[in-house]
Amino acid sequence: MYGYYRIASCINKTTVANPNKNAKEILGLLIDAHTKESSIALFPELALTGYTASDLFTNQTLLQAQDEALAHILQNSKDISTIAVIGYAYLEADRLHNCAVVIQNGEMLGMIPKSYIPNKKEFYEKRQFVTGRDIVRSTASLINREVPFGVDLLFTDSADMIFGIEICEDLWAVTPPSNHMASNGANLILNLSASNELIGKHEYREELVRTQSARCMAAYVYSSAGVGESTTDTVFGGHAIISEYGSTIAQNKRFCMDSHLITADIDLQKLRFLRLSESSFSDGRRKKTRTIKLGSLPTISNLDRDINPMPFVPSKYADKEHRCDEIVHIQAHGLIKRMTHAGIKKALIGISGGLDSTLALLSTHKAYEIMGWDVTDIIAITMPGFGTTNRTKNNATELCLALGVTLKTIDITDISLKEFEAIEHNPDEHSVTYENVQARARTSILMNMANKEGGLVIGTGDLSEIALGWSTYNGDHMSMYALNSGIPKTLIQYVIEYYKSNKAIASIIDDILATPISPELLPAKDGEISQETESIVGPYELHDFFLYHFIKYGAKPTKIRFLATLAFDGKYDEKTITKWLKLFLKRFFTQQFKRSCMPDGPKVGTISLSPRADWKMASDVDFEVWIEELA
Repeated sequence: MYGYYRIASCINKTTVANPNKNAKEILGLLIDAHTKESSIALFPELALTGYTASDLFTNQTLLQAQDEALAHILQNSKDISTIAVIGYAYLEADRLHNCAVVIQNGEMLGMIPKSYIPNKKEFYEKRQFVTGRDIVRSTASLINREVPFGVDLLFTDSADMIFGIEICEDLWAVTPPSNHMASNGANLILNLSASNELIGKHEYREELVRTQSARCMAAYVYSSAGVGESTTDTVFGGHAIISEYGSTIAQNKRFCMDSHLITADIDLQKLRFLRLSESSFSDGRRKKTRTIKLGSLPTISNLDRDINPMPFVPSKYADKEHRCDEIVHIQAHGLIKRMTHAGIKKALIGISGGLDSTLALLSTHKAYEIMGWDVTDIIAITMPGFGTTNRTKNNATELCLALGVTLKTIDITDISLKEFEAIEHNPDEHSVTYENVQARARTSILMNMANKEGGLVIGTGDLSEIALGWSTYNGDHMSMYALNSGIPKTLIQYVIEYYKSNKAIASIIDDILATPISPELLPAKDGEISQETESIVGPYELHDFFLYHFIKYGAKPTKIRFLATLAFDGKYDEKTITKWLKLFLKRFFTQQFKRSCMPDGPKVGTISLSPRADWKMASDVDFEVWIEELA
């Protein structure tokens, strides 16, 4: 389903040295995982025997019982398309290997040996096992079958999934095998483990899994031995973790007394295409691998995953202060460098009482505070025109007065009328010409005033407007430093709210946030805003959602629509989402010419549309195939 796969991390109740009992627990969990439409069910290290069997691993009876237990699982899983990855002790050439065996539909597809064998403190695996890190292009004779064997094995469904396997200590090594697996295309790493519990160890373990998923640009699934393992010298809590590209999306409660599993739906398609934009990934060294083709996998009937409707906004409210402080400092220090390099002391901002100019003013003010500069050198200019309302003008004025900046008012009505007269435009004709004359008049005033004052014009346009081309070319499209160019509209609202901690401006900010978004270029009606941007181009929360998924990993329009219907369930129906997605695609492609010559501005998040930073595209690209894909 759109590149999503449901993966299960299973913790079986262990009976040490009794493979038959362990096989029954494993089989029960495998059936449960299959019923839950999981593509893969991962089990702990040496799950059939128990990790703590110790010197019994050198005993023929245990190894024979293990083979019989594995044969039982194979016989009883012929109709199960869910892949089982099970810990197994394999005797080969009079050497014992700690392995993972991969099973689907009652057949063994491959076996991977452990590379790094711990032999310190409470771990003494080298007493029984040898490393398999040099085993490649080999086969194993296992229960009367020849099975691919080695650390060079990857498994794929020929669609979006390629997975590799490492075992416990492999993850803790200086160079984990998963690094090489990822370089060879694995976007899912499975780890069979037996990690004992120590104070604080589970937190470090989770961090290790999470950060490795980020380093590999992959999903990482972890299953560790649990209750039932020997407690002679150590205790095992049974830790199950599922992480995706630096975020843990599922984790169990340890010390459960019964067999159990957790599942998560992970987006492997997204991970594949994320890698295309990361040059560091494509530079990774590749090794020769063998790829095993998987059979048909269970399909997900319903996606069991929360889709964040605000992907640019931190999902945790607790992160708000830290994130906003970081954004503000990126903006402020970007401006500080530009102004100090140019030897400029004054900043000019067109202030409208809207979201964008408010944030630009607040961040500029922050820069001046950091440097100890005189805030009266910030020249805020209100430029009322035909559509300006008292509400926005008053908010702009009150905000400037509260911040102590220099405020100037220059009415553009007469200038615009003279421009209409010069180009022979009827002022009663409220066309795009009517609007753009005003926008360019404001920019002209700012530029000319900057020359007069020896100042820098601060651009206020945001990332969402840049994506949609919702600006007048060489009007508000242009500035000397585009301070908001890396911040989308949904995030701007979030950051402005952060400034409410300043009680002197809190009530002003509340009203600015409550004001409809508008360029105020068309005449007001009864003193109220008549031109609401979101009724013309659509809700910014939708466009920011579209932008994130389109740019971040090149998602197809159909997938973006599918995710949006889940994220905005109950707020926008599919027809409405499709309408605005079509408009987004059309405007995004046709308005590239504005981005090709946009002014400098700081990149703030992971997405930028600057042609000098993240996004390069010809201005005359055809967008027909994207519209057809959506249809």
